[in-house]
Amino acid sequence: MAAFFCPPGVYRPQTDTAVLTAVLQRGGYARGRDVLDVGTGSGALALAASQAGAASVTAVDLSRRSVAAAWLNSRLHGVRVSVRRGDLFEPVADRRFGLIVANPPYVPAETDALPRHRIARCWDGGIDGRAVLDRICDGAAARLTDDGVLLMVHSALCGADATIARLAAAGMAATVLHRARIPFGPVMRARAATLQLRGLLAAGETLEELVVVEARRAR
Repeated sequence: MAAFFCPPGVYRPQTDTAVLTAVLQRGGYARGRDVLDVGTGSGALALAASQAGAASVTAVDLSRRSVAAAWLNSRLHGVRVSVRRGDLFEPVADRRFGLIVANPPYVPAETDALPRHRIARCWDGGIDGRAVLDRICDGAAARLTDDGVLLMVHSALCGADATIARLAAAGMAATVLHRARIPFGPVMRARAATLQLRGLLAAGETLEELVVVEARRAR
């Protein structure tokens, strides 16, 4: 994966970013579409969509540092991306997109109070890991064109079936498009004992399953 400017407090592209990027590129999802990257972080997915032939790319993040990093990375890589600051879909409430991509915070945490000014905001997803996931599931359909697609990556610890059910309740037909098992990163290693006590991990487990969910408006 190409180098990205990631100041302190901005999510550095990791394996989940690479997994979703590979699905995006293999499937030709971005080609000719207006693309929205929700929770862009460094802008890695926005840049990947632009490089994969998107008609336009808009990137949104609540973090001022992430907005600045995504803007700078788009310029450093010679890619045109419109970067907006705001909470999920709020900055684009008047638009619809042919593709929405998302790599939201999804690691189960000790509390549902999401951090605002610490690096943990990049991965803390509330007690069940779904605090941000569910909001994306609830709001995506209204921001998609009739033939639009949502591609979202998250840990299987959060429940792929729960994501599909939540999307169905919001009027979308969803499926798990891709699965990948990867070694624990630093955050998962640090929380493994706690997650085992909560029954989310088996004792001695060192691999995490990532899922990429595809969703379209139900017809």
